[in-house]
Amino acid sequence: MKYPLDFQSTFEDTMRFWIERYIRFKLTSLSNRQVKDEEQLAAILKSLTIGTKNIDELSKLVRSARNIGLIGVNTYYKPLEKLYRFLDNLGLASMKEIDEELIVDFLSSSTSGLSDATKKNYRIAMINFFAYIDKNNDDKHIYGIELKNWGGLRGKAGQKLPAYLSEEEIKRFLDAIDSYPFRTDVAARNRALIKLIIYTGIRVSEATHLKLKDLLPQEDVYLIKITGKGNKARVVMIKKEKIDHDLQEWLAMRQCEEGLLFCNKKGTPLTQAYISRIVEKILLSCGIRKEKNGAHMLRHTFATLLYNKSKDLVLVQEALGHASLDTSRIYTHFDKERLYKAASIMDKID
Repeated sequence: MKYPLDFQSTFEDTMRFWIERYIRFKLTSLSNRQVKDEEQLAAILKSLTIGTKNIDELSKLVRSARNIGLIGVNTYYKPLEKLYRFLDNLGLASMKEIDEELIVDFLSSSTSGLSDATKKNYRIAMINFFAYIDKNNDDKHIYGIELKNWGGLRGKAGQKLPAYLSEEEIKRFLDAIDSYPFRTDVAARNRALIKLIIYTGIRVSEATHLKLKDLLPQEDVYLIKITGKGNKARVVMIKKEKIDHDLQEWLAMRQCEEGLLFCNKKGTPLTQAYISRIVEKILLSCGIRKEKNGAHMLRHTFATLLYNKSKDLVLVQEALGHASLDTSRIYTHFDKERLYKAASIMDKID
């Protein structure tokens, strides 16, 4: 259904209306595999359709959606909430006053100090949101927001090579996992979860939402069923000797809801931010400092090592659950043998 661009009586109400419609659209397209309360989701969608009284009420609805399992919604909503507050202070009279220059002003002032990855998320949120309005406004108004050159970000063309650990750093990190002074009640859980990530390369979100039934013991290994992005399933493997001591200690005290393998003291999933903080503390404890010290770097470390040892890009794609081989191809940039061949191509001519 299409609506007039300036649908409400004030700019603030109209802007909030479009955010509500866009978030409702995104909630119905996100994976609902982790949704715990279908009735609450239906109530949230109904509230978004009816409309909210103010931005705080809308933010509360989004938090509720995230809490019931739609964890990706913040990626779309947070930049728009900040945009709303930014535009609200400008005293605009119409949605037609918004243009790309104004969006660049917002991004420049609101994302300073954020990581490049977060800036990229903001850029994508802006492009997608205004493309949604372009498609659904009855006035046929086209924003055409592209942000091609903002902040030097051009999608993949502006992508940085990921940070990763060298083999020597991996050894130090693994030793530090076992020696780090965790609290007794979470030590086994944290060690098992972090080892699982670095030994298999699974995403942090995949690790935190694993179910106990997904862990399949074999002779000397565990097969682990992973449900990745887009509900795509794959199987990874970890040798029991790498994780079993910590895992069995954790299983003896584990009290998780919904059959979760790992959980906090409330029985609910651990957050990605919590895991990243733990990883950073362990890295700093053994003197390792990278541009990005978070838990996702462990996935890059696994992928880089896997490619350098196997030279098999398809194996990297399958192990990491990449939808496209192009996504895996970035790890060929760390292949020193290939780079040395390129560096030596002029030797005979010299």
